[in-house]
Amino acid sequence: PVFSDFEAPSAGAGQELIAVKAAALTQFTKSRASGAHYSADASLPAVAGSDGVGVTQDGRRVYFILPGAPFGAMAELTRVREGFCVPVPDTLDDVTAAALANPGMSAWAALVYRAQVKQGDTVLINGATGIAGRLAVQLAKHLGAGKVIATARDAAALVSVQALGADVVLPFELDGRDPDGAAHFETALTEQFKDGIDVVVDYLWGPSAQTIITTIAKAVEDARPVRFVQVGSSSGGEITLPGAALRSSAIMLMGSGIKSVSLPDLLAAVGHVFAAAIPANLRIATRVRPLADVQTAWNDDGKARVVFVPG
Repeated sequence: PVFSDFEAPSAGAGQELIAVKAAALTQFTKSRASGAHYSADASLPAVAGSDGVGVTQDGRRVYFILPGAPFGAMAELTRVREGFCVPVPDTLDDVTAAALANPGMSAWAALVYRAQVKQGDTVLINGATGIAGRLAVQLAKHLGAGKVIATARDAAALVSVQALGADVVLPFELDGRDPDGAAHFETALTEQFKDGIDVVVDYLWGPSAQTIITTIAKAVEDARPVRFVQVGSSSGGEITLPGAALRSSAIMLMGSGIKSVSLPDLLAAVGHVFAAAIPANLRIATRVRPLADVQTAWNDDGKARVVFVPG
């Protein structure tokens, strides 16, 4: 991406013209900009940015999503459909709201709309050290999970996830450096699953998800349903799924995202996350950058959510 001039948008019937105050750099935005995401519009040139926080022409402060191509959120002005906005409460500043919205929306949709998490459920978050995974841990606790298990590759980072509400942390090593890594991970999962597991929210897919699914088939008691919700694929787009793992368990595999969850529900999820931000003490690390730095910040390390502001 480059920082340069682009034609100014104008609002037609059924559209909102929004003065952008903050736009977060998410994996969703990056994959749409590259054309890799299934919801991407391939026409170029275009302004990057799939969502953000801004002010409408009549003075309402809103979160907005999916500006109409070729306009995007990483600009001074953008335009969206009238129904693609959610009010931002006064208790949240622009940067925090922009940072929380996308990962919070995905976590809420996965936990509530897809997994239908219930009070007392045991929930496993796979990929819990990422920005979205950390929010999922916090929201699972807020929604009444009795036990939250956090799994990830980074053992050191998992320590900080415990401070966010994880009851158990399980690091794994599945990249081949430890030939017994998968066996060690399966043993640790089996120990946790002997007391039951109700929900898995998976941000990684790949070998860790495959190990979790096969362990569920081996370790969870007969006919106990486990709702496995697939959200992200940062560890690979495909796994080997033995048919026996499905026949010998009551696991329910499902995805969560645009098209598997309706856009009105996704927008409602943002509103729920905004409402929960203060009561649940939701925490998210942010790094504010002027929009002029987009080219250097685009490949940031991802340890904090980059949020662009005008300038």
